[in-house]
Amino acid sequence: MHNKIALITGGSRGLGRDAALKLAARGVDLIITYQQQAAAADAVVADAIALGVRAVALQLDAGNSAGFTDFAARVQDALHTHWQREHFDYLLNNAGGGLHASVAETSEAQFDELVSVHLKGVFFLTQKLLPLIADGGRILNVSSGLARFSLPGSSAYAMMKGGIEVFTRYLAVELGPRRIAANVIAPGAIATDFRGGAVRDNPQINAMIAGQTALGRVGQPDDIGKVMAFLLSDEAGWLNGQRVEASGGIHL
Repeated sequence: MHNKIALITGGSRGLGRDAALKLAARGVDLIITYQQQAAAADAVVADAIALGVRAVALQLDAGNSAGFTDFAARVQDALHTHWQREHFDYLLNNAGGGLHASVAETSEAQFDELVSVHLKGVFFLTQKLLPLIADGGRILNVSSGLARFSLPGSSAYAMMKGGIEVFTRYLAVELGPRRIAANVIAPGAIATDFRGGAVRDNPQINAMIAGQTALGRVGQPDDIGKVMAFLLSDEAGWLNGQRVEASGGIHL
């Protein structure tokens, strides 16, 4: 019986790293991507191998769709080289960064960068990888609580995530004949280095979010990685086309 293989974009840090290691602990082999942090990616690979699975890291600029054909070829090469297989099973579209700027302050360049990574990038990377995803596989996209509730300064970022939620439903319908399920996870505010680590490092922001959350604290990467791993497991097999918010109950 072969291990399942998950491809995780942005798997060298933050939520992607935590999801990668949670999947590895479940016996899932890994292909993770990184943009610049090769050493961090190598460390995740080493940690995964220590958990008893196979893992490799590939460089990817998730905002450069012109490079996706080459990336898909490198994924195919990695599958042949390390697994002697043609397909992987799970795709987690996790790579991305944030932007905090009001509508009045958001520049066209900032908006375009968000589109390239969070909207166009996710769409066309998924498209290029579809032939390499095994029938019966699973896709998990990443949205945000900010697509449901509105906080000043997040309009452009939240727009992209709203688009991803719609895209996920269409994936679920169109890939149904291949028995490929597609869902979207919407994390709340998490204490990572996202947006410069504001939630993690700023006591006022941390306390404000905790006060608006039913469970009384901000989220940790571990809170999200576990849910991501579950949503990419056979246990979640009948979940399809769904938005799952993992936020501790913020703004209920």
